[in-house]
Amino acid sequence: MARPIWSGVITFGLVTVPVQLFAAVQDHTLHFHQLERGTSDRVRNRRVNERTGRQVDHQDIVKGYDLGDGEYIVVEPGELDEIAPGKSQVIEVSGFVDLEDVEPAFFDRTYYLAPRSEEYGKVYRLLRSALAETGKAGVATFVMHAREYLVALRAQDEVLELHTLHWADEVRDPRRELPRLPEREAVPGKELRSAKQLIDAMAIDWRPEDYEDTYATKVHELVEAKREGKEIVTEEEPPGATDVVDLEEALRRSLDQAGTGRTSRGGGPASRGSGRRTGSGRTGAPKAGGRGSGGKARSPKAAAGKGATRGRGVRSELESMSRQELYERAGELEIPGRSKMNRSELIEAVADGQRTAAKAAS
Repeated sequence: MARPIWSGVITFGLVTVPVQLFAAVQDHTLHFHQLERGTSDRVRNRRVNERTGRQVDHQDIVKGYDLGDGEYIVVEPGELDEIAPGKSQVIEVSGFVDLEDVEPAFFDRTYYLAPRSEEYGKVYRLLRSALAETGKAGVATFVMHAREYLVALRAQDEVLELHTLHWADEVRDPRRELPRLPEREAVPGKELRSAKQLIDAMAIDWRPEDYEDTYATKVHELVEAKREGKEIVTEEEPPGATDVVDLEEALRRSLDQAGTGRTSRGGGPASRGSGRRTGSGRTGAPKAGGRGSGGKARSPKAAAGKGATRGRGVRSELESMSRQELYERAGELEIPGRSKMNRSELIEAVADGQRTAAKAAS
């Protein structure tokens, strides 16, 4: 089980939520020791006195601010804690923003927040639910490990997330910092249409579990091959840049390769729109009512057939919805784990949820 790395309170208005902070990700990077070439001798980094060359204990190290010409202002570690004792225990929300308005370059690390004990669960759920319902993120500051952070609080399905953000003066202006950027001129319409078609043809659902760190796998394979004395197979060189003259041809061939006529994938062209046919060859939802056109009560078999038609109508409606619309419907039905579902899984979950709700209502 994860261990908290910080403990304090979230404040918004006059409401206070005692919480603990946990790392949201873990590092699986393959780490190497430093060795002297030709030996198995470890090379270590040590804290030494630059003048005497002697090693210095950690407790004897203080911080020094360089004034130049070898002159320093000495600051004790405890003095840094004393200047902001309150802020080191409070995440103070100053306002709420749309998370999509925050540029990705501002995001740094992600953490989970949990209530400090069960008695604080209600107010924790209140804040999480309010953020989820409004689609807002709380902007706050707090101090951790002798450093102040700008953060954004957001709601996930069952947990509050805290994202540390870079300060405004830390994010570089690309126009000023990069050696070259294309001029802001209109892109040829034909090429732009082809590029947009290619993006639409290659549209997929976000499933992070479908991806793996292939480089780390190759590093492990390299280590294993060297251990067994096997030959190391090198990768192919990356492809060359696309010639501007051949750009339209490259886009056309890419479209052919992607297959713009996909119909089997969820969210593909054939699954959109309201004119999708049901299994009976008709469009739209079935008529309501418990009797046939002749006014007679339906037989069990006819009733079952009518129910199946209704089910297909509901399915048709769901398949015509975007993933965002499905996600919002899943939120109304309080379906757990919805943020991690792809479009097809949302359709199944919402369909099941609506059937359950209909049975409960009847």
